[in-house]
Amino acid sequence: MKRILIRCAVLAALVALGCSPKPAAPRRQLSERERDSLIGASDLYGSSVVRSALRMSDTVGARAHRQDAQNPGADAVPADSDH
Repeated sequence: MKRILIRCAVLAALVALGCSPKPAAPRRQLSERERDSLIGASDLYGSSVVRSALRMSDTVGARAHRQDAQNPGADAVPADSDH
């Protein structure tokens, strides 16, 4: 009788271990831009300010890109410089 009880206990333990939830895959951390975009798209108080700031950031970035495209190598130091 003891053997049957022990076998049942071991079997129940194995079944319980087999049914345990699997560890979740690690979640990727969002970048600051992604978090801000999610906040801007929400209905939270102040989300319109976040959207405006993201739009302004995009505008400034596009302007800088256009200026860099018009003046390629403007930041480069000449090779025959005395520096």
